[in-house]
Amino acid sequence: MTRRADRPVPVPSGPHTIGEAAAASGVSAKMIRHYEAMGLIPAAARTDSNYRLYANADVHRLRFIKRARLLGFSMKQIEVLLGLWADPGRSSREVKTLALAHADELEARIREMAAMRDTLLDLARNCRGDSRPDCPILADLAQPGCA
Repeated sequence: MTRRADRPVPVPSGPHTIGEAAAASGVSAKMIRHYEAMGLIPAAARTDSNYRLYANADVHRLRFIKRARLLGFSMKQIEVLLGLWADPGRSSREVKTLALAHADELEARIREMAAMRDTLLDLARNCRGDSRPDCPILADLAQPGCA
C-alpha cells in the first residue's frame, strides 16, 4: 500500500545517525552523503568521533527530496523546489508553473517512449524468431544515419 503524502510516518526525536536518517527518510546513506555534498541538505553536525548527526528537519527535507525524485524532478528542479518550500513568502504560482512544466516534459518523454515501444513491437512482429540468421531487428539497428 502506498503511503499518502498527507499522513507522514512520524520521525523519532533526533538527532539521528546517518543510518537512522536513512531508515526514517527512505533515502540511502550513500544518497544522503551525496545530497549533503551537493548542498541540498545542510552539512550534518558531527560527533567527537566524526559521525554525522541529522536533525528532524533534515529527515523531513530528505523525505521531500525523495518524493520529488519519485515524481521525476531533476536535481536542479529539486533545488528550486527546496528554495520555494523554505520561503514562506513564496508565490504558489511559481511552484505550479514548475510542476506543470515538468508534467509537460514527462508527457513528451511518454510520447517518445511509446514511439520506441511501437517501433520495437513492429520490428519484433517482422522477425521470424527462428534459427535463421535473418533478423529485421538487427538490420534496423545497423542502418547508417539513424542515430
